[in-house]
Amino acid sequence: MASAAAAGSGDRAAAIADATAEPPYDVPDRYEDLDEVAATGDTLDDIRHGEAQQQQQQQQQQQQTPPPEEKAHEAVQVSRLATQLYTLSYLVFFSLLGTLARVGLSHLTTYPGAPTIFPTLWANVGGSLVMGFLAEDRKLFRHEWGGPSTYDRLLRKAAADEETATATATDGRGGGGGGGGPSIDLAAAKKAHLATKKTIPLYVGLATGFCGSFTSFSTFIRDVFLALSNDMVSPDLHGLSAPVRRSGGYSVMALLAVIIETVGLSLGAYRVGVHLGAALEPYTPSIPFRLARGVLDRLAVLLGWGCWLGAVFLAVFPPHDHWRGTVVFALVFAPLGTLARFYLAMLLNARRPSFPLGTFAANVLGTAVLGMAWDIAHSAAGGSGVLGCQLLQGVEDGFCGCLTTVSTWVAELSSLRRRSAYVYGTASVVLSTALMIVIMGSLRWTQGFAPLQCHP
Repeated sequence: MASAAAAGSGDRAAAIADATAEPPYDVPDRYEDLDEVAATGDTLDDIRHGEAQQQQQQQQQQQQTPPPEEKAHEAVQVSRLATQLYTLSYLVFFSLLGTLARVGLSHLTTYPGAPTIFPTLWANVGGSLVMGFLAEDRKLFRHEWGGPSTYDRLLRKAAADEETATATATDGRGGGGGGGGPSIDLAAAKKAHLATKKTIPLYVGLATGFCGSFTSFSTFIRDVFLALSNDMVSPDLHGLSAPVRRSGGYSVMALLAVIIETVGLSLGAYRVGVHLGAALEPYTPSIPFRLARGVLDRLAVLLGWGCWLGAVFLAVFPPHDHWRGTVVFALVFAPLGTLARFYLAMLLNARRPSFPLGTFAANVLGTAVLGMAWDIAHSAAGGSGVLGCQLLQGVEDGFCGCLTTVSTWVAELSSLRRRSAYVYGTASVVLSTALMIVIMGSLRWTQGFAPLQCHP
């Protein structure tokens, strides 16, 4: 029995060693601090340190016969510079797609009789659902480094252990011990695969780029203030001089309604996405290793920077001037916000794991910038004219919308310990709302909001 236990321990060490082998990308260390790509589970370094001795033994055994996965990895080794280029290209490209999805969905859900009069709720719920699916999914990127995924290898090993234990018990040689169960910790296998995803630029682009840009924390806080100040106009009331007056107590109720609906539905959508990822696992296709590394990565460089350059040209030479304020300027500023959030997460999130400072700073800073842009656009002086108003609208929808994120925020709330989650979530909402009251309230309760001049 002792030898069987030792063999099981050695097999587990071998599997974990495979999971922590050097990836085909030369990944910067700070990628592990991105909560968008590792909202739950241990980091790759945690697994490496915890299994250091077993890895050394396994590496000595495999020196003479490298596995096929290693050969495939050697054929497509990517330098650190290329890895960073691919990652940034995916972030730029998916930030444009996320912004288009958010702005388009906002227009689709703004109509007379709409049950929800703050349309960004739809984008926040949708982006949180996709984030939950990506966090749980183990099929899209099952070909992690050219071979079967960490999760697949450990599953097969667990099944083989069960068959061996069953055969031993049938032959009467099991001894009645406790060696009948699988020797692989499947929860650890899931965590190892999740940690591996952060080495894949395409996954970073989907989670940080698309989901982070599809959702917007700053717009959520803006709606909180507009509910408090009774300036959130229903589509039915467009064209009227002012919203219907109400008492301060009802304004507080409206503020709470926006917070409860957005936070509650976004958290719920994230959990639904997690369940969908597990339920659809048998039907989810896998991205071929060679396709992702050899085709998609290079295509992302062309599409990401090419589409951003195209948005700049559309802003300078628009087919119709109305496009500028509606979406074109937002596309010009969107990648700047996404890249700023990406680097803030890498630099600050690891400083205090129980309180992700990078995401917190991005959400608070983006909220403050949106409040200032809103004030300038709605000031009585109008100081900006049509073009200035359109630029400010682009800053709000593009830069601030992509700098701030609800999907990462709810993913962090779901992964933190309960007390830390309450502290982090409450601090984010309270501080951002207080800043918005100071910034937007100083204009609203002194001069009032003037009509926009975004269109001639």
